[in-house]
Amino acid sequence: MAPRSVCWPLCRNATGRHEARPPVSSGYAIPAGALERGITVRKSRFIARALRAETRAAALAAVEQARADHPDARHHCWAYLIGDPASASTAASDDDGEPGGTAGRPILNVIQHKGLGDVLVVVIRYFGGIKLGAGGLTRAYAQATEAVLSELPVTLHEPVCRVTVAMHFAHEQAVRHWVQGHRGEVDAIRYGEGVGMDITIPVAEIDTFRAFCAAQSITMHETA
Repeated sequence: MAPRSVCWPLCRNATGRHEARPPVSSGYAIPAGALERGITVRKSRFIARALRAETRAAALAAVEQARADHPDARHHCWAYLIGDPASASTAASDDDGEPGGTAGRPILNVIQHKGLGDVLVVVIRYFGGIKLGAGGLTRAYAQATEAVLSELPVTLHEPVCRVTVAMHFAHEQAVRHWVQGHRGEVDAIRYGEGVGMDITIPVAEIDTFRAFCAAQSITMHETA
């Protein structure tokens, strides 16, 4: 099986903030792009940067880029969550010199609350001269993360599978119509004594397609 991304619209919730409303599926939300938002807390400036990161190496490279973009900042705290947030995903966080548990962990908590996967958030802090205390820091890093993730555009990372079908010429248009109506794609087609077709369809639709093929006497094989 292989993943793909399908966009869904953002809706406004009762507070006026953007909230992703995915269709029912077996996928999970991931960033559709990168975004920065900033807040100021008692003269300290917190700049939150969110972006997609599908591997640990990509996440750490993005952290280094944030350091390069803001070399004069006091702290570059971060957290990432890679994979499906509902399962055993890879997650990590770092306080970058802030008191233990006051920066990276609050960032990660907000990511988990949002149900996002394949995401990195770096919060860059320019110290304003006033100490915030452990509680103040925890709230500030969480608020900065909330600010950026509330407006971050997202897409659906949807598991798919690939199948090959063999059919009579008379069934070709019916299969094409079914695939188009169920978020699938025709990857390749071959003509000979009959029609062969390679198709990618969502995992959530595979049982429905299997039943469709059986009803039409179409031979179907899963390839990946």
